[in-house]
Amino acid sequence: MVDISLLANPIYLAQNVVDGLARGAVYAVFALGFTLIFGVLDILNLAHASTYMWCAFVGWIAMSQLGLPLWAGLMAAMIAGGIIAVILEFVAFRPLRREGSERLAPMISSIGASIIMVSLAEAAFTVQTKRFPTGVLNPTPVLLGGTDGVRVSWAQLLIVAVSVLLMIALGYLIRSTRTGKAMRAVAYSQRAAQLLGIDINQVVLTTFWIGGMLAGAAGVLVGLLTSSIAPNIGSQIELRGLAVVILGGLGNIEGAVLGGFVLGLVETFTIAYLQQGGDYKDAVAFLILFLMLLVRPNGLLGRREANRA
Repeated sequence: MVDISLLANPIYLAQNVVDGLARGAVYAVFALGFTLIFGVLDILNLAHASTYMWCAFVGWIAMSQLGLPLWAGLMAAMIAGGIIAVILEFVAFRPLRREGSERLAPMISSIGASIIMVSLAEAAFTVQTKRFPTGVLNPTPVLLGGTDGVRVSWAQLLIVAVSVLLMIALGYLIRSTRTGKAMRAVAYSQRAAQLLGIDINQVVLTTFWIGGMLAGAAGVLVGLLTSSIAPNIGSQIELRGLAVVILGGLGNIEGAVLGGFVLGLVETFTIAYLQQGGDYKDAVAFLILFLMLLVRPNGLLGRREANRA
């Protein structure tokens, strides 16, 4: 049942819009790396969530154990994400690509790599929740509309801003740089790209490196927003990230961000306006995804003959 008394409260509505956008930005930042690798290489990298988890721990070590500022912790996590992703490419994907394996094999390989990474994280950090130090960001929220108005945390502002900036930067990289043109050529046809003299392995490494760095940014930003880091955080966001990619359009950068915001708003409003909405938020969100795909199978911004890059 919908809680009618809350529908007429504009402050409550505005607060949930803010919270929903912040939640959606979490999903969007995570999904950007997901959709980049799929869009360029046609690989569903299910180890992306474990990369994100490890990067969150790298950021925690940098800020909590080494006392580094937020920007340094973020950079450390992004570099670590790039390194982890490149290692995964060499170990879990390149041997299969060299053998010309079918499309399902890389996905299974990524699942195995993800399980190993989670087990290593549990051994290294235990299953107890870790938290970033409280002084990393100003804990005083920004008040919109006075003391009884909408509260916006600095973590929410940061993650929404970063998700939009990453979308713009990634879109520019793909569409306006030499590296991006090579990625688009590989996305269109690896065989044709090779005949044009493009180094396929270099493009694959670059794609994984950028995807890993995006996972690193997501790990730190989500840790700041939720103040909860544990070896299982990857599994908590993985299905939502995949849903966001499908909702926005497979391989579509802007679609990943839009899909993240849509899913975040749907989940937040379900929790806020439905009685026991917390029990139904997953069902409602994925029901809307299912209905959307019935209407637009290629996603919100997908096209029938999409350039995946």
